[in-house]
Amino acid sequence: MSGSYKRQRVIILIAFLAIPLLLLGTFSYYPAAKLLYLSFTDWDGISSTVEFLGLDNYREIFSNPDLFGVFLHQIPYVLGGILQNIIAITFAVILNSRIKGRNLFRVLLFVPYIMNGVAVAFMFQYVFDTNNGSLNALLGNLGLYNLQQSWLGETSLVNFSLASVSMWRYVGYTMIIYLGALQSIPGDMYEAATIDGANRFQSFWHLTLPSLSNVIQLNMFLTLSGALAVFDLPFVLTKGGPAGASETFLLKTTETAFTFNNYGLASAMSIVLLGLTIVILLVQNLVLRRRGRD
Repeated sequence: MSGSYKRQRVIILIAFLAIPLLLLGTFSYYPAAKLLYLSFTDWDGISSTVEFLGLDNYREIFSNPDLFGVFLHQIPYVLGGILQNIIAITFAVILNSRIKGRNLFRVLLFVPYIMNGVAVAFMFQYVFDTNNGSLNALLGNLGLYNLQQSWLGETSLVNFSLASVSMWRYVGYTMIIYLGALQSIPGDMYEAATIDGANRFQSFWHLTLPSLSNVIQLNMFLTLSGALAVFDLPFVLTKGGPAGASETFLLKTTETAFTFNNYGLASAMSIVLLGLTIVILLVQNLVLRRRGRD
């Protein structure tokens, strides 16, 4: 009887695991393996013949500034992401205190995140419009005519403008993560710090920030990996313009695949993007471990 029960239990476990593993292999592992294979080939996405190129696609990526060089366009997104985390921690600390209307402010800050990305892009298209945009109109009403710009038409400003939209959209989401972490810190720790004579800044610096270290690590990884994979804002607002100044690596990847039908090179670019994301995670973990030992 026990042997029959064990056999039935094994059959049930296999049956429950078979379908998820099959779906995982079909829609995750197989496409990933196929992508890796195609990154070493020359394929137009239509022909049945696939020419093996070895490492030529990767050499093309790292030697061609029009491909790998577009990562420079994403530096403003990285800077905006760092500022986004600073603002999010500030709002989280403020809204974690007992102030009137804190729930309303939490909702207002979180609403941009749940908005559709394309809708956000179209909304800011009117904000940044050179002639009729609300931003230039506001600057004009304040008498700051010298600050009026073509926010999406200047090569030196376009990426900062797009990065500011991304920061506005995700700061509420980042704040909610920090807020959850803050609420998990025991209040007794702050009471003990107050008894020891610590002021608010000292409590924040020596108690709050160390308690948030793991969450900061998570949010910084999400921020940096998101900065590498920016697509929707430049695609909708600028199409990579002006003169390719706002092209991102992911936008360049989709253009290589679907416009120029070079699926082999596009696959290699996807692998490079994945590799850079893994490198960021490893470097971040290494730096934090060293700080922890010190």
